[in-house]
Amino acid sequence: MCGIAGIINISSPPQKSLMEIMCGIMKHRGPDGEGYYMEGPIALGHRRLSIIDLEGGKQPLSNEDGTVWITYNGEIYNFPELRKELIEKGHRFKTKSDTETIVHAYEEYGVQCLEKLRGMFAFGIWDDKKKRLFLARDRLGKKPLYYYLNDKKFIFASELKAILQDKRVNREINSKAIADYLTYNYIPFPETIFKGIYKLPPAHFMTVKIVQGVQSSQGDIKQAECLDLSVQQYWDIKYEPDYSLSEDDWADALRENLKEAVRLRLISDVPLGAFLSGGIDSSTVVALMSMVQDTPVKTFSIGFKEEDFSEVKYARDVSKIFGTEHHEMIVEPDAMGILPDLAWEFDEPFADSSAIPTYYVSKMARQHVTVILSGDGGDEIFAGYRRYLWARDMHRYDWLPITLKKILFGIPAVLLPDGMKGKGMLTHLSKSPFERYAGLNTFSDHSYLKNLLSADVITDLKQNYNGGNPNYAYLKGFYDVCKSDDYLTKIQYMDTKTYLADDILTKVDRASMLCSLETRAPLLDHKVVELAARIPSSLKINNNETKYILKKAMKGILPDEILYRKKMGFGVPLLHWFKKDLAEYARDILLSKKAVDRNIFNQNYIQSILKNHQKKGRDLSARIWALLFFEHWCRNWIDA
Repeated sequence: MCGIAGIINISSPPQKSLMEIMCGIMKHRGPDGEGYYMEGPIALGHRRLSIIDLEGGKQPLSNEDGTVWITYNGEIYNFPELRKELIEKGHRFKTKSDTETIVHAYEEYGVQCLEKLRGMFAFGIWDDKKKRLFLARDRLGKKPLYYYLNDKKFIFASELKAILQDKRVNREINSKAIADYLTYNYIPFPETIFKGIYKLPPAHFMTVKIVQGVQSSQGDIKQAECLDLSVQQYWDIKYEPDYSLSEDDWADALRENLKEAVRLRLISDVPLGAFLSGGIDSSTVVALMSMVQDTPVKTFSIGFKEEDFSEVKYARDVSKIFGTEHHEMIVEPDAMGILPDLAWEFDEPFADSSAIPTYYVSKMARQHVTVILSGDGGDEIFAGYRRYLWARDMHRYDWLPITLKKILFGIPAVLLPDGMKGKGMLTHLSKSPFERYAGLNTFSDHSYLKNLLSADVITDLKQNYNGGNPNYAYLKGFYDVCKSDDYLTKIQYMDTKTYLADDILTKVDRASMLCSLETRAPLLDHKVVELAARIPSSLKINNNETKYILKKAMKGILPDEILYRKKMGFGVPLLHWFKKDLAEYARDILLSKKAVDRNIFNQNYIQSILKNHQKKGRDLSARIWALLFFEHWCRNWIDA
């Protein structure tokens, strides 16, 4: 895995010193080397983590005549087949790297080369003949790409912090992004925490052209160069269930596709292993790795002293079954020691606390391997979340008109006192199917934002952010665009496009790359995702069994105690930590003079959050963690 960066500046040639600083701050993404291409208005930079063709794969890399240059982050798993195809068409290769395969695929197919690529990627290709920069992200969003644009300058990079190294880029906080963060625990694409800096969405490509425009100066008309930017989507998940195949047929097809996806991800010139939680997703990956490679799989697990959050027992069981070389670590409640580092690496406020164990297991794995396989994506693709069962049960009443539901369920919900059993259920039943699920997947409401945010921020939000209310439009856009009438399918699609891309994959990329570890996700091979989209939803949840078809596919390979045990998730015991070990720490940070002087939050309301969390039966740990992460982020990127 690598770090990439680039600049187009039509006012003055980019300075190599700036490129070196931009790439240098991403050294953790590529500790094995650096490279630069500087020519006129264009500059490309690269930090390399060597995985394939250790000697020949240095970047930026060009075609034969030096008219096409690439800086690239990722892995293309089908590059041997694609390379052969391109050689047959007359292309000449000077390396054995997957990087050069992309260059020649672009020469041959143009932007349609994306259809040929099977893997994870973010790259920038400079086409000198067309004076065009072509950038793209992989289909699911495993690799990041940030960009900044003004009239004369375009900057892109793997990490937002690299763009900020240009001191002329303004660090003005985006108030809408603050509200989004408090609503989702992350900042949805294409926005970022800073005004004027954006994320390229997954499954999209961008072209930036140097074109001739018309400029008026004191009444004179003259030709002047300017930048023209275009963003397009190139892939989407199409849910077209095929009812002609039997349950056994689907299980067989899925198992073979997963085995191929795992096999492809074992291509590496450096040591590799697998994360192993003991859940069905990571256990599936480890089981299939054991079937297709000759040597024992190196596996890595993380746990906690609090047994309700620790899955190490199950990971050990899977390790014994498949004879893996197993490593595990127990995380102590000193996680605040790593919080400033996480806030630095994530570049934006990010409140998924499972970034802590993800970082620690990545750090442990990096001592033994350079590449790791993970089980990410199984919950979204095969319907593994428990909330899908809850949503489906609630959906049984959605045949009723919304006006009638508000009368039957909404009025009694309002009349019942807070805290009374049944009030919450009635409230949920009174909502539309989308609003109900969106509320389940978000972490704030109008009253929370109104009480927490300062008057100045609220004023700005009233002008620019849905009157200060939580903005579900981001989720609604994906819910509505899904071309399926099946409710489970619609919420799976929404989760895949939002929570998976913006939270899960962002967390894994940043936490692992902080340790210079490449992470590969075979369950998110786009061929597997497309296959899963053709499996009827009745085979994803069947008789209240989540991931039914995946369990059927792995039956006889994984033991029943792994396939059918209760799902735990990859959480952290924040409730315990903030009630005991970390309560004073949270108070000192959140009520500090630095935090007060920023005037972003209402400090009296924060005091009430901290106080109420200590009461018996109250758990406000997720909100406290979100506020702590935001404060440490400010200290890294606003105070600096």
